[in-house]
Amino acid sequence: YIPVLIVVVATVGLCVLVDFLYKKLFRSQKQHASGLSVRLNSKLGAFGLILGILGIAAILMSWRQTMWILGAAGGVLLLVGIAMIVYYMSFGIYYDADSFILNMFGKKCKTYRFDQIVGQKLYTVGGSVMIELHMDDDSTIGLQNTMSGVYPFMDIACAGWLRQKELTTEDCPYYDPSNSCWFPEVE
Repeated sequence: YIPVLIVVVATVGLCVLVDFLYKKLFRSQKQHASGLSVRLNSKLGAFGLILGILGIAAILMSWRQTMWILGAAGGVLLLVGIAMIVYYMSFGIYYDADSFILNMFGKKCKTYRFDQIVGQKLYTVGGSVMIELHMDDDSTIGLQNTMSGVYPFMDIACAGWLRQKELTTEDCPYYDPSNSCWFPEVE
């Protein structure tokens, strides 16, 4: 059990170090420093870490017992765990009162002003609500109600959008946050 414990401690330490370095190197703009963000559910990152640890443990056990199938399964678990951790760490929307930065895996960070939001479209899947924001550059941003910080983001985004467009909530008949409607409906 001691080798497994050492691998677990080393993996957690490596993840903490990578997270710290990633924040210092790639998240240095004012929106990152505001502390306001929309992030994926933290269970995704934790589940990826657990899968990675199980994968490493399976690989170590396969070497000890010369079972190649266990090693192959461990390799797959390790790769899936790493992919989940990377995806969890790379996705985020960081915002302040005037703009937001969209970070996604494999794509360059993009900064948007709130007045670049054209509208929204709502989808319901099971008990989950998906809010799709349409931007003026024909891109879309998908937000789920299960993400942490999504509703405060939508409130601040709407307030910034109204301020930048010089409108009030009385000018917007569609405005109804209790029904997840902040922006005009897009077809």
